[in-house]
Amino acid sequence: MIAPDGAVAPDVSVKAPGRGVWVRADRAAVELAIKRNAFARSAKRPAKLPLGLADLVEARLAQRCLDLFSLGAKASALALGFEQVEAAVRLRAPFSLIEASDGAPDGRGKLVKLHFGLWGQEPELVGCFTSAELGMALGRDRVVHAAWLQERMAQRWAADISRLAGFRVITPASWL
Repeated sequence: MIAPDGAVAPDVSVKAPGRGVWVRADRAAVELAIKRNAFARSAKRPAKLPLGLADLVEARLAQRCLDLFSLGAKASALALGFEQVEAAVRLRAPFSLIEASDGAPDGRGKLVKLHFGLWGQEPELVGCFTSAELGMALGRDRVVHAAWLQERMAQRWAADISRLAGFRVITPASWL
């Protein structure tokens, strides 16, 4: 969005009033739009771009995902911790597994193997946040394992994560 003073501000929630400038949610598209002065051309007026606009968009998208993670925990839409996630996987296939990027591979491997063994498919696996980031979203020290249990919130999470995927790796290649 472009404020009345011409300042460009990312609107990752897509709720800011007024007319915005739409750019695909990936780093290359944002950087190309900056290079081509697309914000000013689209708005038909000068635009003041903050330094590191692509990094700012990434940070806001990541925060949006973590805010939804927090909301999911408050709504009891998440299983948290190895034991709860394992029990959830045994009951039914969760909509997504969230693993801390700095978590030990053995716990993650056990959960993925269990999911595949019971449900015959690899789970959707998200691993782009540290245990401290996940924990901070929930008011805890650390969170290593989580699983989405509620479909509607999992779909919102998946939409936001897919936008974040344009800026950072969501599932490290070494996990696949």
